[in-house]
Amino acid sequence: MSEFLIYLQLGYQHITDLNGYDHILFVIALCAIYRVTDWQRILYLVTAFTIGHSITLALAALQLIEYSTEFIEFLIPLTIIVTCFANFSHRSTESVLDPERFSPIRYFLALMFGLIHGMGFSNYLRSLLGKDQNIIPQLLAFNIGLEFGQLVIVSLCIMLSFLILDGFKVKKHSWNLILSAFVAGVAFKLMTEKWYF
Repeated sequence: MSEFLIYLQLGYQHITDLNGYDHILFVIALCAIYRVTDWQRILYLVTAFTIGHSITLALAALQLIEYSTEFIEFLIPLTIIVTCFANFSHRSTESVLDPERFSPIRYFLALMFGLIHGMGFSNYLRSLLGKDQNIIPQLLAFNIGLEFGQLVIVSLCIMLSFLILDGFKVKKHSWNLILSAFVAGVAFKLMTEKWYF
């Protein structure tokens, strides 16, 4: 197997690893207010998150920025909680034919929170890279693997929402509140375990 494919697989495994579920929780929180028919909104939102974490993943892996690992590990669950609280105040459209409104603030937050998550991803990547002089191919492969894993998580989340909303006829707003409350609770537990102050 080529080195590119190895790093691609490592990126995919890192984001889908259930032992490091904080990033999975964030992606679920991002998707909680949407249904299958909102796939374009989800794509834009995930792209904003991707841009953010790609920037800091690259900067940190290339050692162009420095930061406190403990502080980033504390901030990651905080980003999840803030996203869930934004979900709580969101008024969902109940009709399948009525797509969610575009929210510039939501996309800006996804981008900003992506910057924080990218620093979290870089801790793992830097431990793999060692002293290689040219890390660009590995960085690219790892990031592509992350994105593929992220798309798998988004797909599973949207399929679950489809089953709940269309199969069990749960109201969209109720499902958003249930899912966001669950994710916020798990994230709060994570945050207290990594209490920085």
